[in-house]
Amino acid sequence: MTGRAGSNRSGRLGVGIIGAGRVGPVLGAALAGAGHAITGISAISATSRERAAAMLPAVPILTVPEIVERSELVLIAVPEKELAALVVGLAATGAWQPGQIVLHTAPGLGVGVLDPARAAGAIPLALHPAMPFTGTSLDLARLTECWFAVTAPGPVQPIGQALVVEMGGEPVLVDEADRAAYAEAIATVSTFSTAIIEQAARQLSSIGIEAPGRVLGALARAAVDDALARAQPDGGLDYPLSGDAEGRRGGS
Repeated sequence: MTGRAGSNRSGRLGVGIIGAGRVGPVLGAALAGAGHAITGISAISATSRERAAAMLPAVPILTVPEIVERSELVLIAVPEKELAALVVGLAATGAWQPGQIVLHTAPGLGVGVLDPARAAGAIPLALHPAMPFTGTSLDLARLTECWFAVTAPGPVQPIGQALVVEMGGEPVLVDEADRAAYAEAIATVSTFSTAIIEQAARQLSSIGIEAPGRVLGALARAAVDDALARAQPDGGLDYPLSGDAEGRRGGS
C-alpha cells in the first residue's frame, strides 16, 4: 500500500509501528504472522534498531510521519507519558487519515488520548497486553496465554477484539473510566511479585543457598496458581495456602 490509507478487501492491513521498544516489534511480528503486512517501524537507538531487525527482518525503518502516511493501522507502542504529545503533534501536521486505525498499548489510558486522531476520522483503539515483555521471539509464545485489555467506542470494539485474537491473545473489555484502575492492578502484580521474590532470594543467598531461584521457583508458581484460582468466579480452593496440618502445600 502507498499513499493515503484505504480499505483492504482481503481484510489484511498495512501495519506501521511507532516505537521499537520491547512491545512494538513483538506485536508487529504477531500481526505479521496473522497475515498483515508491516509497512515500517520507527527506531532511533542502536538497541531499538537491532531489536527491530531481529523481530521484523526486511521491514524498513521509517520516520513517524512516513509510517502514518503508509499505514492502514498505526500501532503506537511508546511510553505512556509520551503518547499524548505524539498524537497531538501528528494531528497538527494533518497526518491522521479518515478510516485509519490508530492503536496504542499504554495500560493507563483509554481512547480519549487519541481524540486528535479521531477528530480527523481515524478509528481509535487502546489494547494493552497484560504480560511482561522481553522484546524477543519468546514473547510470541507467551501471547497465546495473554489477556489484552480492549478499550474502544462500542461500534469498533469488535475490531479491537479481532486484532487481539489474531495475535493469539484473549480480549477483555475495559471501560474508558476504568483504565486507571486496570493499570494500577497490573502494576501491583508486576511490582509486588518481583519485589517479594527478589527479597526472598536475597534472604536465601544470605544463608548460603547458591541457587535461590530454583528453590523458590516451584513454591512461587504454586502460590501464584493458588491465588489465581481463588480469584475465579466460582470461588476458592478446598485447602489453605499456608502450611497447616491438613494443607497440601509446603510449610510457612
